[in-house]
Amino acid sequence: MWRFWLLCGAVLSLNVSAGEGMIWRESQHSVTQTLDKLSTVLESKGMTIFARINHSEGAKSVGKQLADTQLLIFGNPNIGTPLMQCQQTIAIDLPQKVLVWQDVQGKVWLSYNDPLYLAKRHDIDMDSPCYPILEKISGVLANFAKVASE
Repeated sequence: MWRFWLLCGAVLSLNVSAGEGMIWRESQHSVTQTLDKLSTVLESKGMTIFARINHSEGAKSVGKQLADTQLLIFGNPNIGTPLMQCQQTIAIDLPQKVLVWQDVQGKVWLSYNDPLYLAKRHDIDMDSPCYPILEKISGVLANFAKVASE
């Protein structure tokens, strides 16, 4: 059993996909600092911040504890609308969300849905005119995550 946990720790220390459809990236900053940096870069690129949800504060409001966990919901209708026109069901995964959270070891992680997984989930094949949009979003989100976490 200890080998399993050792392997899990090694995998989580990498900046790679963790679990089907999610990408995790370790941050060098606190949860709040990471989300502040992410918000700044998103707004500078014309994205709209729809909501910032502090799950830890929500837990506290009902007398429970939760490690620092915050969710940012953002998007741009110029990007999301064409995706929904190709496959309307993708609207359930839009706008984009980024979760920034602290694990039990005190590490901070930035996690988000892999846009290429969304293609698979919503049956958008590589020949679809929307697939290149998702590829572009994938690269852009990776860059935003890098800026926010370094």
